[in-house]
Amino acid sequence: MKMTKHIAVIGSGIVGACVAAALVTDNHRVTLIEPGPVGGEQAASYGNGAWVSPASIIPMSVPGTWKKVPRYLLDPNGPLTIRWRHFPSMLPWLLRFLNAGFTKAKVERTARILTSLLNDAPSRHQKLAEEISRPELIQAKGLLYVYPDRDAFEKDVLPWNLRKQNGVKWQELERANLHALEPTLSEQYNFGALVEQGVHCIDPGAYVAAIKDYVVACGGSFMPAAVTGFSVHSGKLNAVQTNAGVVQCDAAVICAGIHSRKLIQICGDYVPLCSERGYHVVLEGMHEGPSIPIMTSDSKSANTSTRSGLRIAGQVEMAPIEATPNWRRADILLAQAATTYSVVRNSLKGTNVSRWMGHRPSTPDGLPVIDHSSLSDDIIYAFGHGHIGLATAPATAQLVADLIAKRDSFINLEPFMIRRFKL
Repeated sequence: MKMTKHIAVIGSGIVGACVAAALVTDNHRVTLIEPGPVGGEQAASYGNGAWVSPASIIPMSVPGTWKKVPRYLLDPNGPLTIRWRHFPSMLPWLLRFLNAGFTKAKVERTARILTSLLNDAPSRHQKLAEEISRPELIQAKGLLYVYPDRDAFEKDVLPWNLRKQNGVKWQELERANLHALEPTLSEQYNFGALVEQGVHCIDPGAYVAAIKDYVVACGGSFMPAAVTGFSVHSGKLNAVQTNAGVVQCDAAVICAGIHSRKLIQICGDYVPLCSERGYHVVLEGMHEGPSIPIMTSDSKSANTSTRSGLRIAGQVEMAPIEATPNWRRADILLAQAATTYSVVRNSLKGTNVSRWMGHRPSTPDGLPVIDHSSLSDDIIYAFGHGHIGLATAPATAQLVADLIAKRDSFINLEPFMIRRFKL
């Protein structure tokens, strides 16, 4: 079948890889452009919590978050922290962030919008994994949220009410059933909510690389380069400029995560994009931990068994991209895992632990940008997915493919348009 357009996909994290896959399915010729290795540690999707959950519809900013800002500044060990020295430069983003969740109505709207991207995310990933002949990378075991007791769960009323309102279903587990299901769990947890629809990826880096390989097998190509500009004449894109040469193309998609910020500036646009820095530790070779991915109510960390070992991912640290990593954040995750699972506590001395930090690209309202650029309708944005990039990537890819094909989208794109950030 004849190829229709040549499209440059800029960025090969999970969003870029899924966009490229959707475009080759539409019979476009795709050049995937990324300066680092596809599936490599430079991408946020390499080190995520590996969850694909329809329950991930809760934005970070909710009513009352503004009251916690002093704690974020004073408590370096909390799940979310802001470094004092970066607070002044981050204040404009932070004010938008607090306003986005200032009322219950605003949070309910955001949850509804995120549901449109997340409600069928598990089945989308299962289908994609089948298409690229790597179905084993997506595991359907459900996702388990655990609490000290039922009272603690019921006090966490806002997120679970929002999930219920948006069709998320879960099974409630009292102490005996919880520990029968997951016997490695510490005795301090006595209540669980099992989202049975959820799935997880056992190797996010390998998954992204496998999608790229599928794209190449379908006639696409990979170019190891960094994009430096665009050649546009009379509103028509002619080429993407890189440090390795010019790529002649009919359209381009910017899905470079946190690095999208510089490229959209070239296009004359503005998005308040912040690095929601996430950390993980992997206890390499440890497969005796939880058999079901678990999120604990106190640490807010995703504890997931992956091919390389038990991955503990989480922490939110608001800081500029150039700030050095604070590896104490990773060690906090490790300490939390040791209290959550006796097998971790008993095996730490003999286990190799790897640490990672990545930049989740976050908008203040918790919604990605999926839209045309101001420079040219041939340049499309697909970035700013924060901590739900893995889960929302296939749906985002479909939306991008629909924009390029000028088809009606399966959801309303108005909430994702860039004009919402106009000053």
